[in-house]
Amino acid sequence: MLERLSDAPAGVDALKAVGVVSRNDYETVIEPLVDTARAEGRRIRILCEFGPEFQSFAPGAAWEDLKVGTRSMRLFEGCAIVSDVGWIREATRLTRFLMPCPVRAYDGDQRAEALRWLASLPEGPGVSHRILPDSGVLLVTIDSPLRTQDFDALASTVDSWLDTHEELTGVVLHARDFPGWENVGGLLSHLRFVRDHHRRIGRIGLAADTRLADLMPHLANHFVRAEVRHFGYEQLDDAVAWAAAAPRQSARPTASESD
Repeated sequence: MLERLSDAPAGVDALKAVGVVSRNDYETVIEPLVDTARAEGRRIRILCEFGPEFQSFAPGAAWEDLKVGTRSMRLFEGCAIVSDVGWIREATRLTRFLMPCPVRAYDGDQRAEALRWLASLPEGPGVSHRILPDSGVLLVTIDSPLRTQDFDALASTVDSWLDTHEELTGVVLHARDFPGWENVGGLLSHLRFVRDHHRRIGRIGLAADTRLADLMPHLANHFVRAEVRHFGYEQLDDAVAWAAAAPRQSARPTASESD
């Protein structure tokens, strides 16, 4: 079962798995939590604790987890997994790139640290993002000025993917209008992200109606290795399909090439 805990800081929801977690637990605990957050217009920062009392997931629980996550993906602002169970920690490491928010795993004795991290997260991220695993395309939706924390989350997601894959097939940026950066720190973090990752990205699609997007392919060709193309804001599906069709790079760049 899943138990809701009351000792979390304001703005953080804490859950503890005990015994066997079933589909019914998602219907009676997770779905009401998500519905309440949606009704209140707030985002979700959640701690999930798997201690020695946890045994397993019942058949159907994983499917219910996937359904809830798919419907509510953009509501999540941060997720901390606290556990000493090896397969829980490994599954978190391998799948965190699918989440649109930063995800961290902590040892069982680091619960207080996990709660502090969730409470310290900035509100209202400038981007939401997720990797489409079938195509290897990173989809980034930009809603407000970009911040250092947004690129930290992006880098964590991309690096997790690149741990087990040669490259990202493509990146698609979706924005009605480019809002710029919150401050100089956000701009520098953006430049560092491009520097550290552009050699392992096949294509970059810009699905945006801003005039700047017309210029970006011409400017980007001087700074990034990836092919860049502009689409209209309503052409998101076309942009994703184009990015997914990028030819695979022949080899991972060497250390000297990525400097």
